[in-house]
Amino acid sequence: MTPRAVHATMARQDGVISREQATRLGMTQKSISHRVTTGEWRRVSRGVYLRADREFAAAAQVRAAVFAAGEGAVADGPTAAWWHGLMDRPVVPHCVTIPSSRRIRPIKGVRVRHRTLHPADIVSRRHLAVVGLPLAVLEASVAIPRGAVLMDRALQRYTTLAQLSVVHERNAGRAGASAAARLLSAAGEGGASEAERMLLRLFRRAGVTGWQVHVRSLGFEIDVAFVRERVAIEVDGWSWHRDAERFARDGARQNILVNAGWHVLRYTWHDLEYESDRVLAEVATALRRAA
Repeated sequence: MTPRAVHATMARQDGVISREQATRLGMTQKSISHRVTTGEWRRVSRGVYLRADREFAAAAQVRAAVFAAGEGAVADGPTAAWWHGLMDRPVVPHCVTIPSSRRIRPIKGVRVRHRTLHPADIVSRRHLAVVGLPLAVLEASVAIPRGAVLMDRALQRYTTLAQLSVVHERNAGRAGASAAARLLSAAGEGGASEAERMLLRLFRRAGVTGWQVHVRSLGFEIDVAFVRERVAIEVDGWSWHRDAERFARDGARQNILVNAGWHVLRYTWHDLEYESDRVLAEVATALRRAA
């Protein structure tokens, strides 16, 4: 055993090492126990150790969860999404997949899924096995609140709808596949037309009247307007469909309408899906002020 190799392994793994890794590097169970007894290492999960001078921070906790699950374990779902940098903080319990053929005892703070992943859906990122970014996006988007926002952000910077669709089909039998299919459909349509329909359904359910659709003013078409009150509502779809040119054009259009006396409210598919009460309250406030 080369102490330097053990130290180097722990250094690149946030201070964490598994018993299997340590023994592959030549350590015996006796030498591992000695480090625990002397306080050099501390046991943080089943067969997983942390250097005593390192904080058991979020990254170390995720590594410990995957290492404790043993051979073939892979971080998945929201845990993998956080590892890929798509989320601000990891979700607990940590999410791990192990091969269908394996059975393990429950691990505190870890949700273990049994399935055999396609090799194309497993990657190594910062020396940890995780599901690839597209599968992480699909799984996290149906597992966390406002998951469609995560998918939208990922489509803006990290992946494409085509990549998500291929991975979705390859993993068609997974939990949450039906919900992910609905999000993919909304994302593919861009969401603007569906968002407008969502807004109109919201108005009808709430008994809001006096609106008109596709009203023309100053050479522009307003999606939904309360003409007498001069309240204009612009409906957007998913952000990944809006390029810089369209963003600038929409801003200029809104400024012209505001200067002409229109009170402009703008809502996205996500606003209507997740914050419909806020939308109704803001529209009601705008109408009261115009009365």
